[in-house]
Amino acid sequence: MEEPEPAGAAEPPPALRSLLPPREFLCSRKGQLLLAESVLSFITFICYIASLAASFMMAPLLEFMLALFLFFAYASKLNEKFKGLYWPLSDFLRCVTAAIIYFAISIAAVSKYNDGASKAAGVFGFIATIVFAIDFYITFNDLVTFLKQGGSDSPERRKSE
Repeated sequence: MEEPEPAGAAEPPPALRSLLPPREFLCSRKGQLLLAESVLSFITFICYIASLAASFMMAPLLEFMLALFLFFAYASKLNEKFKGLYWPLSDFLRCVTAAIIYFAISIAAVSKYNDGASKAAGVFGFIATIVFAIDFYITFNDLVTFLKQGGSDSPERRKSE
């Protein structure tokens, strides 16, 4: 008869392990920013659903889905497989528009609606604005170094060298 393994030593099943992102991506700055963007967008979406400002729920839902897609795309290294799309540029444009949209709808939710869920959605929207602004600042610096070097290779490849 086999002895049961301790609870902390149990490995996830192989099917589940293939869905989880690698640990090194989760510990990277880009992985943490995309995870924070996904979580904040989802929380903001839930708050808008529960509030009187439900008309603003579409922006956090779209940003949640886009951040989640990019999280798994970067984690599974789709950016290295599909070279036709310059991933940092699309990520930069996503972050800039998300920061602007979150800032605008957060101001509207906090100033126009008086219920608690709208105020909470506005506060989480302001926090998401800061996270998206940090992400687009970092991505902008990658774009600038890419353009200064003539665009010969991607910023991720230069960092690894």
